[in-house]
Amino acid sequence: MAAIIVALVDDIFFLAKIQETAKAIGVKVLTPSLERGTAAIAEAEPRLILLDLNSRRVSAVDMIKSLKSDPNTAGIRIVGFVSHVQEQLISEARASGCDSVMARSAFTQQLPNLLQSFVTEDNKAC
Repeated sequence: MAAIIVALVDDIFFLAKIQETAKAIGVKVLTPSLERGTAAIAEAEPRLILLDLNSRRVSAVDMIKSLKSDPNTAGIRIVGFVSHVQEQLISEARASGCDSVMARSAFTQQLPNLLQSFVTEDNKAC
């Protein structure tokens, strides 16, 4: 079974890059409906969530708080990405429980390694 991640990303071109990278290393990317909130994410049973902190569909900080306060999703690792100049948003995301916050450029560069390390961790858990 392929490792599963959830991508909460507005930009379809950026999402396509994530999906392409994930497919190359055997990771399945899901993009659940946000209308159902954390329930849709919990049903997917991912071990990693990639979250665009600049999302226009959802308040990223509120989503992090919801995910980390829900016992069904609290243990899922969240990696947020944002423009490096948005220091206030970075601080708020970290304070809300985001496990890792990366500059968008660093996230793009490190995406293959990030997903590969996720697959390695996932295989060790089995």
